[in-house]
Order: sequence, then C-alpha cells, then structure tokens
Amino acid sequence: MVGRDVPIQDAPHEPVPFKYSITSYGSDFDVEGLIRRIERQDIYVPTFQRRFVWSLSQASRFVESLLLGLPVPGIFLSRDGESKLLVIDGQQRLRSLLYFYNGVFEPTGRKFALTHVHPRFNGLTYRELDSEDKRRLNDSIIHATVIRQDYPDDGNSSIYFVFARLNTGATLLQPQEIRVALYHGPFDGLLNQLNENDDWRLLFGRVHSRRRDLELILRFLALYFSGEHYQKPMVLFLNDFMGGNRYLERYPADEISKLFERTVSLINRHIGNKAFKPKGALNAAILDSVMVGVARNLSQGQVDSGRLLEQYRRLLADESYQHATETATTDEENVQRRLHLATTAFKDAQ
Repeated sequence: MVGRDVPIQDAPHEPVPFKYSITSYGSDFDVEGLIRRIERQDIYVPTFQRRFVWSLSQASRFVESLLLGLPVPGIFLSRDGESKLLVIDGQQRLRSLLYFYNGVFEPTGRKFALTHVHPRFNGLTYRELDSEDKRRLNDSIIHATVIRQDYPDDGNSSIYFVFARLNTGATLLQPQEIRVALYHGPFDGLLNQLNENDDWRLLFGRVHSRRRDLELILRFLALYFSGEHYQKPMVLFLNDFMGGNRYLERYPADEISKLFERTVSLINRHIGNKAFKPKGALNAAILDSVMVGVARNLSQGQVDSGRLLEQYRRLLADESYQHATETATTDEENVQRRLHLATTAFKDAQ
C-alpha cells in the first residue's frame, strides 16, 4: 500500500566528486525510424524512471508541431552496450509519439485522437491522417545528442549526473529512480520482490513513492557484500554495486533473498518494528548498520535471538555509535565505525 512517505534521516546531498571527459555526437532520426527502434528496444525509454506526466492535449500539441513542420527540442541518449541506446531526456516526447502511432493514449487507455490542435488534424488518429500528413510526420526529424563517458573508466557514473540534471522537471528525480533507468535488469527486479517482504514492510513502513525503501535495501546489500571497500560518495558506491550486479552474476538471487529475508525476519521478531526509528524518523545509518551487523553474525551462526533486543539497546547507547549514525554518516570513517560496532554488538559471545 502506498501512503505518506516515511520521513528518513540521512546524509545531505553529496557533491559530484570529480571532473569528466565525455564524448558526444549528434544524430538525426526520422520519427518512423525512432518508433521502430523503440518497439525493437534498440532505443528504450526507462519504464520506471519517471511516470508519464503529459496530458492528452500536451502530447497532441507535440505531434501537431511535427505535422506543421515546426522545430522541436532534441533528445539525449546514452549508449548502453554496443547496440542499445538509453533515453536520458525526451521520454515524454517519445512516449507521446509511440502512443499516437499505436493508437492508444496509455495513461487513460482511450483512443489517441489529436485534441486542441489545428482543425485539419483535430480528432484524427494516426491511421486517419491523410497520406501526405502521415508521410510528413514519418519523415520529420528529431535530433539526438548521444553521449559516452571516456574518463574516468568507471562505467557510466557521469550518465547518472547528466540524468539527474536533465530530468529535473517540477520534482527532482531521486537517486534510486535514476538507477532503475540506468541499471534495469534482474537485480532491479529482485529488489522489487524483496521490497514486498512482510517483515521489511513492518520495519520500513508504507511503500515509498520515490523508491527510498528500494534504495535502503540496495544500501544494506552493498555494505554487506562490499562494505570494506566503501568510499564516499554513497551515491556512487551504490551505483557501482547495482551496476556490477545488474544481471545477478556476482551475487545470485537465491543468496541475496535468503540473506535479506533471514535478517529482516530476525530484527522484526526480536527487536521490533521501531528498530530503525528510535527517535521517530527512520535513520538510514542505523538501518544499514543494524542490518549488516545482524546479517554478518547470522552468516557465522553467532546470533543469540534471545539477547538481540538487549544487544541492540546497548549499541544505541554507545556514544561512538551515536556519532557514527548522526553526524557525517556517509564519511568512510563513520560508515566503517558503525558497521564494526554493530557487528561486534550482535555477536553471541557465549
């Protein structure tokens, strides 16, 4: 169930850590060719990156601009592998065209007939356009800027920041919304499955409209598997982990699912559903460290479930732990300190 978003205490915005060298080039696509490429997924619009927000009138006016021969804004694409192109900016325009060509305005499920446009086109679907207008639309050109990161050689971290800046709109995209677009695949699908876990929902709260719950699952997994290699900023650390396990080749689905489900079940049953919210708002640093600390000891068979709540309370009372979960929480020193303290706290010494 989706309701009011859970308030989350976390680190403030982290700056871009370095300069980039990016190659870009222009490419002109005719509209008919764009539609074919989108239908083949050679150019793909990230389905969950951002919902379609244009009204039927807005989409109609964009189509009308092309029919009238008026210039339209270009789109931004990024190469995803050798043959595919990811839409970084322009998905509202491209989806409008796709819906018009397919004859259905998907947000409403109703027929896509142009509205609030020139009388010559008003009320017409793509199939009802006369042959001359249809040809003009098919042959209309949309300019694309295609970008590729040359430096640093870390995959596509720059694409993340380009995405964030171009897709601001009325509401800034959140990091996990961008990751879904850049690293869509089996791992993202698994994160969505884990997000439905009953124990997790009790611990986190209602489904978050901006995917912060999914990001915190990712954060737990990244720190559990790769925490010793953590370097700030957190946003790029999570990008690297999600990109590196995009196809579940490093850490398979069964291993991740078992780890996550055992951890949240134990915490919910023996610490309670306020485990990550000792002061009201959910504290992301407490969440990542408690989950990693419990999971590390579970993997070693060193958890005494009967003492878990007592160990948790002692951990929260530790001044060093408080500092590491309340101040500069994404600094390397504080991340390592709280993971170490939580791992030690939940170890069964008996």
